[in-house]
Amino acid sequence: MITIGLLGDRNPSFITHQAIDKALELFNERGQNVQAVWLGTKDVSFRELIGVEGLWVLPGTPYENEEIVFEALSIRREENRPTLGTCGGFQHMVLEFARNKVGLQTASHEETAPDGDALVISSLQCNLVGEERLVHCVPETRMAQICGSEPFVGFHYCNYGINPDYQTALEVAGLRLSAFAEDAGIEAIELDTHPFYMGTLFQPQMGLLRGLGLHPLIERFLDVAQTA
Repeated sequence: MITIGLLGDRNPSFITHQAIDKALELFNERGQNVQAVWLGTKDVSFRELIGVEGLWVLPGTPYENEEIVFEALSIRREENRPTLGTCGGFQHMVLEFARNKVGLQTASHEETAPDGDALVISSLQCNLVGEERLVHCVPETRMAQICGSEPFVGFHYCNYGINPDYQTALEVAGLRLSAFAEDAGIEAIELDTHPFYMGTLFQPQMGLLRGLGLHPLIERFLDVAQTA
């Protein structure tokens, strides 16, 4: 059996967290193969974070304990442990990479540090709370391999994304920007040299509330976690 850790601060009133609850149910219905547990940032231990085969860093920022999220992402990135980040998780993956690989030690998020020196995560052109956009995968990326070459609809619940001023520095340091959408900017990131280190601005679990199955990105995440 493998364990998937769902790292975030659960709020049952969030529609995006209701969809994650559905995902958790599906994970645990897989019998002896997969067990999923929700891990709150305030109370989680490093043993729990590092011990899970797969870690999904969830939406719902600001986190109660942002630092443990950054430390967990750093360790899992360096140790090649399967990791998925969505919305707030995606944003924190980018920030951790900017701080530790690009060298921007003051890289910050406009939501929590609006006067920060290096706002790597900044306000989007428009409010995307409850909005859908067509997501286009960049050819020859892992994202395109998983989701296909045709644009697909991505659901968003956010106001923040990658600041275009820092895109080149992120790419030069090795972060692959693997999907985009009109007025949402970069929709996905990945690391070519990592078994599975991927993040999306859109929230792939939302189809579960419409009776759809697991998004192919989540399916691949589970598959890699089971074989890592």
